[in-house]
Amino acid sequence: MEFQASLSEARDRLRIAGDCRMGDAPRLESGLDELRRAPPPALVIDLTAAGAFDIGPSWLLHRALAQLRATGTDVRIEGTPPEHFAYLDRLMREGAGQPAAEAGGGDNWLVHFGKRIESRWFSWYEALTFGGETLVTAATRWTSLRRLRIPSIVRHVYETGVQAIPVVSLIAFLISVIAAYIGAQQLRPFGAEIFTVDLVTIGVLRELGVLLTAVMVAGRSGSAYAAELGVMKLNDEIDALESMGMNPYELLVLPRVLALVIAMPLLTVVADAMGLAGGAVLTRYLIDLPWPQFITRLQSAVGETTFWAGLVKAPVFGALIALTGTLRGLQVRESSRELGRLTTVAVVQSIFLVIFADALFAILFLEIDF
Repeated sequence: MEFQASLSEARDRLRIAGDCRMGDAPRLESGLDELRRAPPPALVIDLTAAGAFDIGPSWLLHRALAQLRATGTDVRIEGTPPEHFAYLDRLMREGAGQPAAEAGGGDNWLVHFGKRIESRWFSWYEALTFGGETLVTAATRWTSLRRLRIPSIVRHVYETGVQAIPVVSLIAFLISVIAAYIGAQQLRPFGAEIFTVDLVTIGVLRELGVLLTAVMVAGRSGSAYAAELGVMKLNDEIDALESMGMNPYELLVLPRVLALVIAMPLLTVVADAMGLAGGAVLTRYLIDLPWPQFITRLQSAVGETTFWAGLVKAPVFGALIALTGTLRGLQVRESSRELGRLTTVAVVQSIFLVIFADALFAILFLEIDF
């Protein structure tokens, strides 16, 4: 449908019909200029017959409505506003909030304390908004495999999971060797070296395997997520996606979160296997325990829930790491120094959240005898 913009004779209703493309911007601007020259007391923008808007005409209409409201005109929109209005509203809010954050100055300790409280509150608000946007995006994308971005998920699973196998395996092997060595040294005076197998097996399967994997992934993939999205933010690539009507949560956040939720259990299984292998090697050469006897003792030490108690934590840890990394990446603004700071914050907070969640799991498992 051809674009039309007509103003009523009473100058109180602007009717817009059809798709408004960049080529139609001059016609739209001429009608808006006529309203700005003599602002009416009330104006209705009729968009019931409007089609798709490009970012340019959306900005012209958004700016004109803001100017008319500033002159006292009661502006009301009928129909669905252009998709870009939400993005333009957010830009105006951020632009209006920046001078307020810089104003105030002074050396008054109360002023600095208030700024810290305000900054903390704004950080929590951003985190809650980010979590809500991610949940809404995830809930509305399950209806279509194409919108789930399967190729992107597979690529991130490869980068965060498959490529992390060597370092996770090596760390799990070495840590289990150290744990087995210390355990054997402490149990030897009591003639209970055989319980080194129990110590290594239960420790690796319930705690060490998944926890070491999460710490390694937080340092490796959490920082990568924050840095990737931070660079995109500095280069205005995310703003460009939003200006084209694309959802950055669907394109950038959700595939990374799902990829890490999938990759973490797989890496945990690898870490468990390498941890048990490290314990077997150490007990074989330190306390001269044959491998068949190690396997027999392992089977008697492992309960029905020992393996699952560690594996069930992995998706939760993966989601925490991915959400923290992507959130901090999207918060990057102004400079590369901010990029480095928020990348470091992403790693530190990811590790803290993982350990905190592990403590909550320990309490939960104790209560339900899991």
